[in-house]
Amino acid sequence: MSTSSKGYAVSNDPPERKKVTAPDIRGRKGGQKIKMVTAYDAPSATIADRAGADIILVGDSLANVVLGLPDTLTVTVDEMVHHTKAVTRTKPLAHVVGDMPWLSYHLSTEDAVRNAGRFIKEGRAESVKLEGGRNRLEAIEAIVAAEIPVMGHLGLTPQSVHAMGGYKVQGKGVEQARELIHDARALQNAGVYAMVLEGVPTLLGQLITKEIDVPTIGIGAGPYTDGQVLVYHDLLGLHNQRVAKFVRKYANLYQTSLDAMSNFFDDVEAGVFPSDDESYEMPEDSEAALFSDDELRKINFGEDGTVGGESSGGLF
Repeated sequence: MSTSSKGYAVSNDPPERKKVTAPDIRGRKGGQKIKMVTAYDAPSATIADRAGADIILVGDSLANVVLGLPDTLTVTVDEMVHHTKAVTRTKPLAHVVGDMPWLSYHLSTEDAVRNAGRFIKEGRAESVKLEGGRNRLEAIEAIVAAEIPVMGHLGLTPQSVHAMGGYKVQGKGVEQARELIHDARALQNAGVYAMVLEGVPTLLGQLITKEIDVPTIGIGAGPYTDGQVLVYHDLLGLHNQRVAKFVRKYANLYQTSLDAMSNFFDDVEAGVFPSDDESYEMPEDSEAALFSDDELRKINFGEDGTVGGESSGGLF
């Protein structure tokens, strides 16, 4: 606390964080940068939230970084909802978005609403994200009409990896860039409260951000979007796989974890773990009573006091 020029007590503490909602994110357009990160379980959600995330995305990247799958195409709604539950059980202040997997919103608007509803009802997410532009307008409009906030996703959309011929930067040419701008306008008009822009040139990310009235969250879209997102395991360096150009690793927890685990195994092999400090002792009276037990007196203790030694004299 400090004192103002008029003698009033003034708090120097940062403002208390409040639960972030979809309208809150929508209102951040052009304002304070939006901080978004993926998380897939209670520990990762807790870390992300306490670090100050505005949005936690339970991303379908779960398939790659948690389930060991080669792409995102085979992860299921059941799996996504399961992990969304784990995240929301931590009651984060960050806004939680459930990532709708491939084919969960492609077949019909009824399927799209039903599956989106599972993320809200079962997973306790507060919004859903789906990929695609004008080809997904019916699904987006139907989900929004069901009172479920929707986050869009344009550019390099991983669920379209086969159609795109691989994970390639999108919007490099004039025509493709123009189509993505049209898609962004259409998603805005369909009612999304924000949209991810992935794997597009910096200029295009800037143009789309200026063109639309909802916040853009970039991942490989340059520094001019309204926010940024990275995959939890990428930014913390929790694996030793190749990462995309747009990833900045803020730690190398893979190597740290590997070293720690190796040290543990070395200590086990050397017999120095656990130490006395990491072991439990009996109260003296219980120990004496145990040694007096007729059955236990038959146990063969070695000279070092351990069970199974060479001594044939029993406990005494």
